[in-house]
Amino acid sequence: MEVEAEIDRLPIDLLANIFVLFTSFTDLAQASGVCRKWKQGVNESLAWRQNLSFAGWKMDDDSTARLVCHAHNLTKLHIPRSRWGCQITDAGLVRISFAKCVRNLTSISLWGLTGITDEGVVQLITRTRSLQHLNVGGTFITDESLFAIARSCPKLETIVLWSCRHVTENGLFALVDKCLDLKSMNVWGTRVPEECLNNLHILSPALQIKV
Repeated sequence: MEVEAEIDRLPIDLLANIFVLFTSFTDLAQASGVCRKWKQGVNESLAWRQNLSFAGWKMDDDSTARLVCHAHNLTKLHIPRSRWGCQITDAGLVRISFAKCVRNLTSISLWGLTGITDEGVVQLITRTRSLQHLNVGGTFITDESLFAIARSCPKLETIVLWSCRHVTENGLFALVDKCLDLKSMNVWGTRVPEECLNNLHILSPALQIKV
């Protein structure tokens, strides 16, 4: 009881400052389950984070969306394929799209997520307003996603389409035509013909196209 009394005297701000230092999402989940006050501290620590990376963690739709929805000040979101097999699907991206932070995200990485399609990507992208860097390499997106990016991301500067074998020159031209700040595009492993890349260079001479 004496230990609990000491814990009760810790202010929420101090608890949140401690939890910000946690790098393990498992530890955060366990801390959140200690008591109501610790849960509030964990939630506040997430609200302070500007960068959230799930690299190396086995995440699912529910756990990922729940964490992102608490990260109100987030600007960088990294959800790559993990070595244990990330289980993020379109359902997870749809839930994430309703998070308050999405409008302020400047960087999103969905690299290698084979469980997502245009459905989830379009839903997420159309709710962004500040996106500058996007990595959707190794996914099965098509031109539908590229058209949505072109419409919704006028500030886009870099995009990675590494091994996106279902995108075509139509989608790439839409990006270059609408995203006037675009500086770099990685299209290694796509099926886009060399003639298309040459035409993109004519349309945007300063664009760096990585093949």
